[in-house]
Amino acid sequence: MGVFVEGDCAMTEMTNKSTHIRLTSHPGAGAPIRFPLKWGSADPRTRGPIVGTVSETGDRNAVGTHGGSYSLYRALAVSSGSLNPIQRPDLNDTMPVVDIGPYPQWSDPKRIVSLDPWGHKVADVYKDLIAEGVDIRPTIAITKARLTMVELHQAVAAGRLPVDGTIVSQTGDVAVTKAAIDPVWFLPGMAERFHVDEDRLRRTLFEQTGGMYPELVTRPDIDVFLPPIGGITIYIMGDPAALADRTVPLTCRVHDECNGSDVFGSDICTCRPYLMHGIEECVQAAQQGGVGLIVYNRKEGRALGEVTKFLVYNARKRQEGGDSAATYFERTECVAGVQDARFQELMPDILHWLGITRIDRFVSMSDMKHDAITGSGIEILERVSIPDELIPDDAKVEIEAKKAAGYFTQDTAPTQDALTETVGRPLEDY
Repeated sequence: MGVFVEGDCAMTEMTNKSTHIRLTSHPGAGAPIRFPLKWGSADPRTRGPIVGTVSETGDRNAVGTHGGSYSLYRALAVSSGSLNPIQRPDLNDTMPVVDIGPYPQWSDPKRIVSLDPWGHKVADVYKDLIAEGVDIRPTIAITKARLTMVELHQAVAAGRLPVDGTIVSQTGDVAVTKAAIDPVWFLPGMAERFHVDEDRLRRTLFEQTGGMYPELVTRPDIDVFLPPIGGITIYIMGDPAALADRTVPLTCRVHDECNGSDVFGSDICTCRPYLMHGIEECVQAAQQGGVGLIVYNRKEGRALGEVTKFLVYNARKRQEGGDSAATYFERTECVAGVQDARFQELMPDILHWLGITRIDRFVSMSDMKHDAITGSGIEILERVSIPDELIPDDAKVEIEAKKAAGYFTQDTAPTQDALTETVGRPLEDY
């Protein structure tokens, strides 16, 4: 094995290709894990690094692999010969642009179970191990950017967002600090959070992924799972350190992914309008001396997936009587077997990672999100609904159904008769 340099990045050259398959579903000859994890330890060295790469040295201490769903694309790159399977990432100059934490919540194993709170600090905390060749990879990255969005430019033109030269530029762009977070599941804590037996959780994860990860059931000594799912992106307007400061007003929107609306502007739901309203509220908060936070979760179609979501759209539009708020949730359950698979129990973890203990203005009508956050010990002072004028005509089916199901509203929840009268466009109109 040798080393070659491509550009400015040092890479490892693989000089022999072995056809030997190393099974990892059982411990090798009783050898202990080299880096046992002590989840919730206040000292990251005592807690130990998350190592998801198979190696001959027994470094691996997590089921799954780094990169979430993108690990499968990495496998394709390796199989096609375009990626060296033993390449180590060059973490030089990749450190966060701002320092987040540690906060007291990081050392509470009950507060954070779905991400690694030390995931952005590995290049510094474990630099000696990385120098030795241990494949320790960040699961969190923090950078800065500007948001260029037509709705923000319109808000500036309308005078709702003044140009201040710091948060809102002369061009109408908004300066943000943003972070990407890959999921890291601490299985004992996950089981406790969902009130299920850990063995049952492990077996169900194993079975429902088609047996993709046998270690879930054969390696009870490994407590951490790196699932092949999408992660979280957060956008901070203002000083990130202020998120944990209770004297600084915090405006927050927790938003679950909706590609059709968020990106392409589909008018069948309120997702993009509500997201943009949340962003504008967060920018206003930062301009007024507070701080704003957008949490964007990859949970497309209520975590049922976009294919299922489009099937539900068709079923809603084609049913007898047409699209109706009265049958909004029923049609989803008929297709998917469940109305919603997001299960917001894990959602507050990212807020605890940021040190948040209070949200002054919560830009969401979701009772599930509100209850999950307050149930985890975070105070919410005010809830902010989407303004009526931002709701597309065809999305009134969705919003009225959600109000009737318990979503927050300053108005009286609609009656069953009112739901029946709330009808969207037929499929033929598209």
